[in-house]
Amino acid sequence: MFRSAGFRFIAVGLLALLMFIPLNLVSSIIDDRATYARQTVTDISLEWGGAQQISGPVLIIPVTEDVTYDRRREAVDGSTGLTLQDENGKPIFERFEETVTETRPPVHLFADTLDITVDTTSERRNRGIFDVPVYTAQVEIAFDFNALSATDALGGKETLHWKDARIDVYLTSNRALRGEAQLTSDGAAMTLEPIAAVNRKSGGGITATPGDPRGSGPYRLTLKLNGAQHIAATATGRTSHLAITSDWPDPSFFGSFLPDARSVNEDGFTATWSVPHLARPLPQLSREPLDPTARSIASMGVRFITPNDFYQKAYRSARYGILFIGLTFLTVLLLDRVGAKPAHPVQYLMIGLAQSVFVLLMASFAEQIGFAAAYLLAASATIGLLTLFGATALKLAKRTTTLAAMLIIVYAVLYLILQSADYALLAGSTLAFLALAGTMWLTRDEDWHGPDREPRKWFLKKAEKDAPSTS
Repeated sequence: MFRSAGFRFIAVGLLALLMFIPLNLVSSIIDDRATYARQTVTDISLEWGGAQQISGPVLIIPVTEDVTYDRRREAVDGSTGLTLQDENGKPIFERFEETVTETRPPVHLFADTLDITVDTTSERRNRGIFDVPVYTAQVEIAFDFNALSATDALGGKETLHWKDARIDVYLTSNRALRGEAQLTSDGAAMTLEPIAAVNRKSGGGITATPGDPRGSGPYRLTLKLNGAQHIAATATGRTSHLAITSDWPDPSFFGSFLPDARSVNEDGFTATWSVPHLARPLPQLSREPLDPTARSIASMGVRFITPNDFYQKAYRSARYGILFIGLTFLTVLLLDRVGAKPAHPVQYLMIGLAQSVFVLLMASFAEQIGFAAAYLLAASATIGLLTLFGATALKLAKRTTTLAAMLIIVYAVLYLILQSADYALLAGSTLAFLALAGTMWLTRDEDWHGPDREPRKWFLKKAEKDAPSTS
């Protein structure tokens, strides 16, 4: 029955679908390995300080209000100190006014001008086979406040307590700080303290009490930070400027605002941002903390990435694997149909398994020698194995050259797909269409019924001959 062309095409198609099982297993292995790699990167990053985002500064001014309440109390005899009572023996009450100073939500004021300069020096930290870029950043922040505008946020009889004002600068983590942080204004240094954990739901920061800010400024803050993965700042100023300089050659800019200008070369990069307050949907003055919102909608920064994410490419090759296994099966089927003995289903399974193992080979080699060299080595080994299998086990003889050429084309196209995700669908769909069109052309004269048709005709003719004559 396997000699029937139609049956063979259907059987080989089912065998190709069966290859989803090993490909899914390979995908799971690659995904687990990628998760382990990401966890290793995260662990090393956290040990060095982690990803950093600088937010603020914010001028926070306490507010109180004197409120007069109309109250009542039991009347007391001034001479005896006893509570006055009526004729029924019940206490007599009197009304009085009481003025109480109550705390109101403080005023939060963003900086009027904000200039942030970041200069990073990068290095690599290793754990096993994994390589993680980390950095040390020298940060300078120049800013000032239009403190008098804080009165615009008051209502009723509220009062600003200028002498109790503080300046908060928020960080992702205080443990990333290295060296001495310094905040100065008019040449005088201020005392910096960490923001208490009870006052900050997540992350960390530093705070200073400059006294009455109406006569102070401008301010300059210098920090030294350890970090990894990325560094970012928040555009909280009425006019915000950010400049980042680094020796890392592979930056990836991200956030709500991309750089206005950037220069990237093998020696590092420089990038500058300029963001007006109208570009961020945040008020300059508020009675509630706006930092969590600002960090999410007004960020700008750069990731320190390592190019060639071979785990992602290996996972994508497993996803596309069924297409290339199917094309290989189809090639073997077309070359094998003119042979004396067709390939056995077990041989098709071995071909499919070899191509599934190719993905594991590529990923494991890439961890050691990089993606391009790993792909060349794994693809060469797989093509060589299948070509040798076609020549010796499938007995393709001169047709083995055609199989080798088809495999080279298939793996060359797969490499192009993995290198460019934008053109992956175009390349894959085009290759699938050409393969189908070629198959339809090569099998245009195929006898799909196979050798079983002639015996049926012979049987029908014999039945007509043996039938009794009706004449």
